[in-house]
Amino acid sequence: VPAPETTGGATSTRSKAPTGHQIITLAGLAAMVVGTVAFGIDIGILATTVAALLAIVDPAEAKASLTDVSWSTVVLVGGVITYINVLETAGTVEFTSEAIMGLGSPLLAVLLLCYLSGIVSALASSIGTIGIAMAIASPLMASGELGVLGVAAALSIAATVVDVSPFSTNGALVLANVDADHREAFYQRMLVYAGLIVLLAPLAAWAFAFLPG
Repeated sequence: VPAPETTGGATSTRSKAPTGHQIITLAGLAAMVVGTVAFGIDIGILATTVAALLAIVDPAEAKASLTDVSWSTVVLVGGVITYINVLETAGTVEFTSEAIMGLGSPLLAVLLLCYLSGIVSALASSIGTIGIAMAIASPLMASGELGVLGVAAALSIAATVVDVSPFSTNGALVLANVDADHREAFYQRMLVYAGLIVLLAPLAAWAFAFLPG
């Protein structure tokens, strides 16, 4: 924030004009939003294209910015997403879910499904996890044994509150923006906190949705 200047008893604030590189960066961000939302272009391709253009415009600044990228986080998230995709392709998640749904107790099945959603979401995208969990729980919701809103709320809460995990998309973004000198310590704290959330949040979501009734 620029400091105010005092001239003849009057106070004025002089704002600093954005640089050409900053304007191009903002234009690139706008292009990414428009390209993704309006035209459905893959966000990864757009981001790489914009980054390449910015590097061409100002190579020195691009080189300096690369040193601040949390490459360990990038590799970590990429590996976890690949692992989750392998589990889904192999049918591991579906097999586990069918075993849960076959227990015979709707309340217990939803509780275990909440834990499954929380664990998977802590390692991947919460939006994708919610979609999978809803599809798995659809026969239970259609049976009328439990309220549809209660099941949907419990699964959604269990899948989203675990986004504090450093392995999830949102948690990885937070970790990537931590100063490099403090990133390792912050990562350790995130792991402990995320572990507690994964342990307690699914149970709390299930209790919130069903115990009052």
